[in-house]
Amino acid sequence: MRRILTAAVIGCVAFAAPAMAQVKQSREQMLFYTADWKGDRFPDGRPRIADSLLVRALDVSIEDVWDYLRDKGYNCQFDTGFAMLHPDKPFAGRALTAQYMPLRPDMFRAISAEGKAEGRVTGNNQWPIADLQIGDMYVADGFGKIVEGTLIGSNLGSGIAAHSHTGFVFDAGIRDAEENRALENMNGLYRAYDPSAWKDMTLTSINAPIRIGRATVLPGDLVLAKREGVIFIPAILAEDAIAHAEFISLEDAFNFELNKKGSNGGAFEGGWTAKKYEALTAWINANPGKLKMPRAEFDAILAERRARQK
Repeated sequence: MRRILTAAVIGCVAFAAPAMAQVKQSREQMLFYTADWKGDRFPDGRPRIADSLLVRALDVSIEDVWDYLRDKGYNCQFDTGFAMLHPDKPFAGRALTAQYMPLRPDMFRAISAEGKAEGRVTGNNQWPIADLQIGDMYVADGFGKIVEGTLIGSNLGSGIAAHSHTGFVFDAGIRDAEENRALENMNGLYRAYDPSAWKDMTLTSINAPIRIGRATVLPGDLVLAKREGVIFIPAILAEDAIAHAEFISLEDAFNFELNKKGSNGGAFEGGWTAKKYEALTAWINANPGKLKMPRAEFDAILAERRARQK
């Protein structure tokens, strides 16, 4: 009798417990994947890097960030081979991730039922757009599908622009490229244009880890997109990565001047001795407008560079 009652109680508790969402990742799941992040978070748990970093990122090169990440052991953060709505306009944002897969009816029915229970409407390719915040980048793994793999047209594009003021990175296609280019606050990387509508594919996750080409992306990553490609900077490294990239940019700018004047002694690249760093510091003091990073960050990295020479 006791065993029967115990089983009945367990069954009632299981029935009464709310079902865990399967498509949109829970706060606990995001905390698991981003446990090293100690800064601000969105209510759902996604890391919230500072707005100022999104602006500063636009002026650094992908190569300089890539070098920094490789030094830290992050070797799979870049991908290329995209078309771009506005190739002359770099853009950056916080990753909101989504994964799409080829459609399977039984799986699709389960996903649709979950969406209905959550009050979501229309096609599930619209669900991630509704979750975007200003400064977000919609990053979607569409398994490279282009024909009938167009994740957005102009209407959904206008939704992305309105919610994020940033844009998207898709390992998939888009349609209505001309209309999307005409939208304000909008840029995007995508594999190719095709006039077809999406078909035989479904959303399977929001804010889970995803793959874009040869890169791994976590929700909250700092995404820097340029015509050459896209780099996904882990939130835990974003501030330091941008500061180091800015420092390298200053080193390069100073080096270019020395090369132009013919006063670099044949060391067209490198040759960073203590004397050369002293000259760089004097150059910065004389041209403070060239310093886009806080002076304290510059001084800290300068001390780091000088320590390497000992």
